[in-house]
Amino acid sequence: MNGGLFDDFKNAWSRPNNAVVQLILINVVIWVFIRVSEVFLAISGAQSIHSYILHKLQLPAEVGRLFSQPWTLVTYFFTHYEFFHILFNMLFLYWFGRIIQEFLNSKRVISLYVLGGLFGGLLYIFIYNLVPFYSDRVAESMMLGASAGVFAIVVGAAVFMPNYTFFLLFLGPVKIKYIAIFYVFMSFIGSTGYNAGGEIAHLGGAFVGWMYITQLNKGSDLGGWVISFIHFVKSMFKPQPKIKVTHRGGSRRPSKKASQKAQATGSSDTPQAEIDAILDKISQSGYESLTKDEKQKLFNASKK
Repeated sequence: MNGGLFDDFKNAWSRPNNAVVQLILINVVIWVFIRVSEVFLAISGAQSIHSYILHKLQLPAEVGRLFSQPWTLVTYFFTHYEFFHILFNMLFLYWFGRIIQEFLNSKRVISLYVLGGLFGGLLYIFIYNLVPFYSDRVAESMMLGASAGVFAIVVGAAVFMPNYTFFLLFLGPVKIKYIAIFYVFMSFIGSTGYNAGGEIAHLGGAFVGWMYITQLNKGSDLGGWVISFIHFVKSMFKPQPKIKVTHRGGSRRPSKKASQKAQATGSSDTPQAEIDAILDKISQSGYESLTKDEKQKLFNASKK
């Protein structure tokens, strides 16, 4: 089998601009580990160890418990237990994440996912501890799942390209802005139900998606620090090359080959104002309305 989804997963860590598949793979691997370890631990009579592991990955609503396991503010949005929970989260991540990845690159997918997960988790804790209606749920409430990060990507894609159309079974063509509005509304009316914490986190993620794309269109990337932090962590595990200092006299001129390559590819230093105008044009008329030159400029900008 050549090409397609299989190769996406096989080459997930070597292919450029592949954040959607990488995020899905991380979530699936963690889910498989949780479910397989549950079976082996249950057979060996150590079910309590599995419960302990799952407990240490979930985000607690109680502030005191959060301080004792602060890492859960990140681990919770990579952790699932129920099959259909991870299935639908990963499907939505794939469908909507591909839009962000194609037009804005992988960095924005990761930024939306992480920012949505963080803000959704913090909003869940904030509301549960400050709104009296939820006070009797705080002590026992724990949250897991990628939904807040996924909602950030869903709403982000809908704000960026509101008229992009999906063809849904039994419904036909539906613009993604209506899909996003529907799911945000369902989370709002479910915010006092049995899964109130999760629905509140969804709303937090949705807010991040709207805010992130709105600010990006104005030239401000709210997720820049996320990517910088990831690069910093990666750099800690890479061997540093030895520095070799040489001196050459005379002026240095670019080679003829390099000059020809630069002329062939064109300059990628497109002003931000021009990129913003292209993004506005996509939002109003769709990606197909762009000229070949505008598509090239957006592609060059996405590689920065």
